[in-house]
Amino acid sequence: MRLRFEAWLVAIVAAFVGRMPMRSARNLGRAVGRLACHLDRLHRRIALDNLAHAFPSRTPAERAAIARGMFEHFGAVLFELLKFGTLSPVQMQRLVDVEGEERLNQAYQHGRGVLLFTGHFGYWEVQGLMHPISVLARPLDNPFLHQRLERIRTRTGNSVIYRQGAIRRVLRELAGNHGVAMLIDQHLHTPDAVYVDFFGRPAATTNALAALALRTGAPVIPAFALPISGGRYRLIYEHAVDPPRADTPDAIRDFTQRCTDVLEMYVRRHPELWLWMHRRWRERPAPTADLAVHEASGDL
Repeated sequence: MRLRFEAWLVAIVAAFVGRMPMRSARNLGRAVGRLACHLDRLHRRIALDNLAHAFPSRTPAERAAIARGMFEHFGAVLFELLKFGTLSPVQMQRLVDVEGEERLNQAYQHGRGVLLFTGHFGYWEVQGLMHPISVLARPLDNPFLHQRLERIRTRTGNSVIYRQGAIRRVLRELAGNHGVAMLIDQHLHTPDAVYVDFFGRPAATTNALAALALRTGAPVIPAFALPISGGRYRLIYEHAVDPPRADTPDAIRDFTQRCTDVLEMYVRRHPELWLWMHRRWRERPAPTADLAVHEASGDL
């Protein structure tokens, strides 16, 4: 019953937002985010704790402002994504400016596919709609909302690959010289995780990106989507990250660190656009004898 109510509520909001210009949807989403910041004490506390570790030299007032901006931003992300679900592909394209597209095109010329990565930063869902790719994702807990989000994600011809048992499909996509995108900024609970520094603290991070790059030779492109004025977006495709070296024992970890460093650079530039309310840093488990095997496997 609760799941259906959530889906019904989102459908009503989507119908309302669908009649707005994108700028108005963004403003309304930010207002809802400000309200959520006031009401959601738990996630506000998590965000402030994370910010205190990440930016110890900033004042409490400055960190509180970043936290408010984060809540506002993610309110906007939700409302704008619902608005995107009502647009045609041509209407979507009119809202974006692209920087670094030549880097992406050059990466495809290698004929090995392209691995793109980002984090829960900016408008990552919008970036996934603008380029024909497959997106690695986790199903939503609510099946009705999951169906709605999948319709939006596939609206421009993209496909979604769910992580469980995804390795064969990802390899097929890359072998066909297609793009595959993934997020690298969630805490990973499994032995597949590698620990890299993120804002000076060890963070359990997926090894899949590095393992796939090492196995396939596919170029790896950092990708980011930033908001600009007027309800528009700037999509950025960065320079490819130098490929991992197979002849080094820490190739997976070293490459994952370099990719994480690129993400951290963007988060430092625009801290209000990243998901500080996520418990990204957690206690590191004791090492096991199987860890090296898992790290080299590339399982998704």
